[in-house]
Amino acid sequence: VIQNKEDNQINENDDKWAKGMVTNIIYYQFFFLDSCQWWFSVDSVSLLYNTSEEAVFNASEVYAPASSSYHCLHVSNLQRYSALLLPSTDHARRWAVTFTDFQIQAFNVTSGKFSPPSDCATFLTPAILMGLITSLILLLVLAYALHMVIHLKHIEHDDEHKGDIYFPQTPEQPEHCCMESVVEKNIL
Repeated sequence: VIQNKEDNQINENDDKWAKGMVTNIIYYQFFFLDSCQWWFSVDSVSLLYNTSEEAVFNASEVYAPASSSYHCLHVSNLQRYSALLLPSTDHARRWAVTFTDFQIQAFNVTSGKFSPPSDCATFLTPAILMGLITSLILLLVLAYALHMVIHLKHIEHDDEHKGDIYFPQTPEQPEHCCMESVVEKNIL
């Protein structure tokens, strides 16, 4: 693994950004031999407020291929947003930080636009989990229904358990049920 270290400072005067807030993002670029691709990872995010209060967060879970950008709806230190920012100091534990609609690209920026994003969406979101559970229930109901259909007894098989029915072929033939009475009449 080959690594390069970069340090970027963001000093925003945007209305959405807190006044007096300076953000320092340190990230690494590294090459994975398995995928034969360069990746970048955010090492830490440092927030400095009014040049006096600083909070440093470890952000090693923020990573993407170097040829693309990283996008996440929420990058936060709060558990309800998967806590991608882990406090590095005790002072940082007192901060509640959430970046909404966060997108970053460390390298290969062309024309001032982001490359296609590598999204942070997890595979087991509540919606996906509920869909999987619902599909499993429907699959079990279908399997039970197929089991019941396969083990149904056909109506034709019910005839095998009934008594024999006799149909005389000629009018001279006595009825099967009356054979004994004819024999009895001949004896008398």
